[in-house]
Amino acid sequence: MAGTDHTKPPISGGPIVVLVRPQLAENIGMAARAMGNFGLDQLRLVAPRGGWPKKGVREASSGAVHILDGVALYDDLRSAIADCHLVFAATARERGQAKPVVGADTAATAMARRFGAGERVAVVFGPERSGLDNDEVGLADQVISFPVNPAFASLNLAQAVLLVGYEWFKAARIAEPAPFVVRSPAATREALLSFFDFLKRELDDAGFFVPAEKRPIMTRNLLNIFHRISMTDQDVRTLRGAVVALVKGRRGKLAMPPDPSTAAGPAAGPSDNR
Repeated sequence: MAGTDHTKPPISGGPIVVLVRPQLAENIGMAARAMGNFGLDQLRLVAPRGGWPKKGVREASSGAVHILDGVALYDDLRSAIADCHLVFAATARERGQAKPVVGADTAATAMARRFGAGERVAVVFGPERSGLDNDEVGLADQVISFPVNPAFASLNLAQAVLLVGYEWFKAARIAEPAPFVVRSPAATREALLSFFDFLKRELDDAGFFVPAEKRPIMTRNLLNIFHRISMTDQDVRTLRGAVVALVKGRRGKLAMPPDPSTAAGPAAGPSDNR
């Protein structure tokens, strides 16, 4: 293809690109082309509309077939990011969640440092028409927003991938090595969400989610708290252990017979007054 030099060694690696319910073959192909421009080679598709592969997708990629050949398919976003340590959601709307909103340049700097530390990073893009829904945005640590003309703010899927890839390519070349700190590695999304499922079950049992119609937003708000503190594996294990101890303690007390020392005392007998 024009502008491509196959004598040069390929550049690869970087964050994983996740396309959620993509609709058009042309958009997927052009997104792969944008990835190839900036050395990104891991593409994951979540429930692509009409199945996979799609007719015309390879032609639209302009030669980025190595990316398309390596596509991984998933049924839902949660499973697609289960092995990731840092997740960004690219969306035009933050959707009212208490979640940091950053530009692609700031996100790319964070990606480069975490990637350099051996962690897996993902950037999630939603369907062309509707974008990511609230629960999907809730699975991410931060939101990426693009500064565009408010009078004409529409970006197509491939353009959004291109902007993120461009900022990644720059940041990866100037990022300082991550300082060596002896600490637990970052928790994967799978470990964090597994703990959160456990916590939700116990909170349900305790009657925390009241009123019931507010349960979805309450659960998203709780999950966002854990995203903001960037939990490590050790954090997850510690918090799970703390909740287990609280639950066992509460249930143990409920199962115990009343403490005689706190009882009202023996029933009154015959009066000693003569």
